Amino acid sequence: MTAYEWDAADYAQASSVQQLWARELIAKLRLQGHERVLDIGSGDGKVTAEIAAKLPRGAVVGIDNSPGMIALAEASYPPATWVNLSFVLADAADLPFIAEFDVVFSNATLHWVLDHTPVLRGIRRSLRHGGTLLLQMGGRGNAAGVIAVLDEICSTPAWRPYFAGMPFPYGFYGPEQYHVWLGQASLTARRVELIPKDMRHAGRAGFEGWFRTTGSLAYTRRLPESLRSAFIDQVVAAYLEKNPPDADGTVHVQMMRLEVEASC
Repeated sequence: MTAYEWDAADYAQASSVQQLWARELIAKLRLQGHERVLDIGSGDGKVTAEIAAKLPRGAVVGIDNSPGMIALAEASYPPATWVNLSFVLADAADLPFIAEFDVVFSNATLHWVLDHTPVLRGIRRSLRHGGTLLLQMGGRGNAAGVIAVLDEICSTPAWRPYFAGMPFPYGFYGPEQYHVWLGQASLTARRVELIPKDMRHAGRAGFEGWFRTTGSLAYTRRLPESLRSAFIDQVVAAYLEKNPPDADGTVHVQMMRLEVEASC
């Protein structure tokens, strides 16, 4: 999994949509309170902490490959207070667990991974017999409007030298691919579907916060730091020109989420 330069504190301030969708996903886990859960892509820790609050007799481990995210999560949720919550610096494609978990959960993370087969094999190794997984990530067609603007701007003379030959940076896949990969990992699919979602941001500032902290990272990492703000400003302005805020000032981004439920 690519290690991006996450600004953990900035992300924590601009990730309310991810947290809202994570809560919807957590509800689908139907936790009984005794399970041991692995959260892949725990980020700043707030979603993992919400899982921990539902496990009075269980525990949750959050993993992330960003040292900054792990440091912020550990500072925000100290083990002396959160006794059933811990964080581990680890890569989703190289999970270091063997038969430790009843449930593996991941929200808004695995589209950062291009090859999902080692991830799924690692999840299978991490699960106890009869364990389950519930994953949601960007799927085929996700954020198509934003991607279209990015493609347009990256092809202009000012920016083309930085993006020439750049492969598509996201693992946005569909159910037909995931059914094959689950089978190859000895996991049994229960439900694999694409779900359209309307991502709503509070005006330009809200949209820009999401794009700066999340949506732009695969692109700005290719730019000198001195040019990143100008690139972000240009993309945000172009997107809002094509997709202006509604009457309430809300900026909409049409997303497509791939949701995967399986067992072993």
